[in-house]
Amino acid sequence: MVAAASRDTGSKASSGNILTTSGDVQWDKKLSNNCAFALLTYTLLQIFVVMGSLETKGMSVAPYFGLLLLVAIIIPVCRKYEQRWQTMAKSGLTHQSINAKYRKDQIVLWVLALGLPFLFVAIFKVAATMF
Repeated sequence: MVAAASRDTGSKASSGNILTTSGDVQWDKKLSNNCAFALLTYTLLQIFVVMGSLETKGMSVAPYFGLLLLVAIIIPVCRKYEQRWQTMAKSGLTHQSINAKYRKDQIVLWVLALGLPFLFVAIFKVAATMF
């Protein structure tokens, strides 16, 4: 009887720990980390993909200013995501709804980070053939 009671309390304690660890997720920190890694990935892709595809003659600094501009475009987007999640984490939504919104935002963030450099290369190539 005592052994059965101790097993019951042990299982309740362990299931209670599972609930508290899943409820203590810091969604804003998780998305902030994703933004940081996505920004790093985006910048590296800009350097190696976009800069590699631009053909310049001589020592022109125009591609480097373009690179700075393309990186500067994405920084406010990442900051907007972070601010949104700082307020959403305090909104009192259920764990499932926050998780669904997090996955959606995470997918959009990474599609932008991985896709925009290649989109820029395509735009530059089309513009080069037109002019």
